[in-house]
Amino acid sequence: MPDDRVLARRRAIGDQIRAARLWANLTQEKVALRVDMSLASYNRIEQGHASAKLDTLIRIADAIGVPLADLVR
Repeated sequence: MPDDRVLARRRAIGDQIRAARLWANLTQEKVALRVDMSLASYNRIEQGHASAKLDTLIRIADAIGVPLADLVR
C-alpha cells in the first residue's frame, strides 16, 4: 500500500484529469473509448483509486487533447 503522500498525489492527478476532461466537454466513456480501456479502469484512475502507467497517462492526455504536463502538475 502506498504511503499517504503518494495517495494524495494520485488523487490530485485524478482531479487534474477530471478537470481537463470536463474542460474538453468529454464524458468518461468517450475518453475510455479513445484510450481503449474499460470505463471502470478509467474511472479508478480519475478517482485516484488506481495508478496509471506513464503510457496510459500519455494516451489519456492525447485523448483529451492536452499536454501530459497539464495532468501531472
